Parts: sequence; C-alpha cells; structure tokens
Amino acid sequence: MPKIVRGANFVTIEDTKQSSEDELADLITNLTEQPFTKGVSHLNILVNSKFSPKIERLLNAHGFNRQDEVITVHKELIDEPDKGPYTFMDLHTISEEEFMVTWEQVMTGSLTPSSLKIEEQMESVKIELGPSYKESCILAYEGAKPIGVTIPHIEAGTLKEGRIFYFGLIPEERSKGKSTYFHKQTLSMLKYKLRAAFYIGSTSHKNIPMLHIFRKNGCKVLEYNKVYKKRI
Repeated sequence: MPKIVRGANFVTIEDTKQSSEDELADLITNLTEQPFTKGVSHLNILVNSKFSPKIERLLNAHGFNRQDEVITVHKELIDEPDKGPYTFMDLHTISEEEFMVTWEQVMTGSLTPSSLKIEEQMESVKIELGPSYKESCILAYEGAKPIGVTIPHIEAGTLKEGRIFYFGLIPEERSKGKSTYFHKQTLSMLKYKLRAAFYIGSTSHKNIPMLHIFRKNGCKVLEYNKVYKKRI
C-alpha cells in the first residue's frame, strides 16, 4: 500500500513502488472516491520509474498532469560531525512569525517552488509532524543574522528514518558554498538530536545545486519518481 501524506489542502501519495501495476491503476481509477481525498483541492502522486507508460496514460485520462521528476537519496548516519559554522534556534526560542518571515524569504526564487502560501506550508508542517513541530522548525544563523530554514524530523511511523521537510537559504546567501555545510549540520542534528539511523532526501531533477549537496555529503541515489498533480 502506498503512503498517504495529508497536508493543508492537499494529499500526496508516495512509495508507489510498493504496489503492483494493477494495484496502482485501481487506486488511480478510484482515487476521488477515497475518504482521504475529501475536502482537499490538490492531489499529488509520485510514480516510481518501474511503472510502464500505461500508468501515465491512465493518470492523464483522470485529469493528472506530469509536473516534475524527483530524485530520492539515502545516507547511513554513521558518524556525522556535530560542529559547524552556523547556530540554530527552534520555535521554543523564536516566534512562529519570525520563522515564517524567513521561510518566505527562503522560498523566493526557489528551484522547487510550491503552490502553497506560507501559512499553508506552516499548517502542513503541523499536520505532518504533529506536536514535535516546534523542535523541528529551525532557523540557521550566521552571527545574529538568520540565513536559512531547516526542518529535520523523524518520518511518521518510523523510529530511525531521518527526513528534512524543508531546507534552504535566503536568496542573498546562495551560491557562496554555505549550503553544503548547512545541510551537513542538519544531518548531524538528525543523528545526534533526533537519533536517526539514516537519512532519506529528495529534490527535483532540475535542482542541480541540491543534487551537488547530496553528492558532496555522501548521499546515494535510491530511486526516481515522476510527480503528477491534479486540482479538484
């Protein structure tokens, strides 16, 4: 059974590689009749590269359009250095408003843009992460200046799978070699603060800078998925 992720006003279906082609076809055909799609306006499906073109034709017939292709990576968190150039503060120290202001800056000019407003993004974090969202919503500082956002967490339903809900720098701090260290420090938080045993990350195949960061920090490609979206 694929994984169902519900956020603010959307549902995303992930891990389709766990299904057979017939199972995925049946899910697509009956998707709008499922209880978990009620009350949302956006449906997203990540279709693993193992499936035949028949699945894309079926998605198109049901109003889905291909939007992107994402690359998923994996890394065992064996020994992550816990020192780095940046300091961090979570929502127990800073206000939610301050966090959202910086997050909105980070989203400006992003290579992986979202159709959600910042308020919807924040609501999605609260829904997906639950009560622990305050520990996971973190601003990175260089001196006294906030320069980026990272949201590390343990994937729901697991004990050791580390994920990063969102990660990025404000526009004026990009292309300076800072993202690699920022990402490395976030991996350290996953291991030593959240006790993750491994990291799963993903990004658009168009996001070349993030793919470089993955490679520099020892992440290996795990799978490829095509992203299909539908507005209902």
